[in-house]
Amino acid sequence: MDRIFQALCDQGVDSALLDTIQEFHMKYPAEEKQRERITAPALAYYGRETFEMAAAALLQGENILLTGSKATGKNLLAENLAWVFGRPSWNISFHVNMDSSSLIGTDTFRNNEVQLRTGPVYDCAVSGGFGIFDEINMAKNDAVSVLHATLDYRRILDVPGYEKISLHDATRFIGTMNYGYAGTRELNEALVSRFLVIEMPPVTEESLHYILTNTFPDFTQEGLRQICGLFLDLQTKANNSEISTKPLDLRGLIGALKTVRAGLSPRLAVRMGIVNKSFDLFERELVEDIVMTRIPESWTPGDVFHVR
Repeated sequence: MDRIFQALCDQGVDSALLDTIQEFHMKYPAEEKQRERITAPALAYYGRETFEMAAAALLQGENILLTGSKATGKNLLAENLAWVFGRPSWNISFHVNMDSSSLIGTDTFRNNEVQLRTGPVYDCAVSGGFGIFDEINMAKNDAVSVLHATLDYRRILDVPGYEKISLHDATRFIGTMNYGYAGTRELNEALVSRFLVIEMPPVTEESLHYILTNTFPDFTQEGLRQICGLFLDLQTKANNSEISTKPLDLRGLIGALKTVRAGLSPRLAVRMGIVNKSFDLFERELVEDIVMTRIPESWTPGDVFHVR
């Protein structure tokens, strides 16, 4: 059995739901030219209830919107869903220059004639892919307004000047959004109504332990305890508005641990991955104090990982 499916089974995800997902996978085989877009995630998503909600919605043809605070695994869940459903995925990051033509396509001159250079939403629509709208609440109104007919019951994509296409039966869209990031805005009601919304639960000690031990199976017991404690301490401080969410960076923590495995001092590694994410001097000192309570200056890589 695939390791991701096995990990979901081990978490107690409903077996009938997993069987239905596999039936979906078999019913809609991906085209050969799109198989390179089907990539296995580095980790299985940990969270049975959240996974079951998302998978059930997608099986019923719905699009989903994953909301929540930083470091709750929104992108990891989206990657897991695309993988277990066997779908090619397009990761579409919204930014200030993203407009409707960037999503659907634009004219280009090729073979002595004007042709459509298709965009990611067009490719996803015709290929039965999963389109992942990353930070959808940073999108300009012009960019998302053209998607209303694509995301609702009509499931069509009207390409100006060309054709109106119906979405492949397997096409789904997954939006992700964080709260409070610079450049974000409230999603309008018309757009939100086209998604089922899942509030991502915050990282718990259990889920953090799972992520770290699966990424670094050679943790020492004390190293794992203190690293988990550090992240949870930062999360508590951020939830209480004592610090911002900038240092609450699970990607940064994992990156720092990789440098520890390469031989860097744990304190220096955490400074790069966590402490220096705060550009406010006062906040940086607060974060440094939290780090000091968890990671002694005298620690070496052997205190975090078993020496081979």
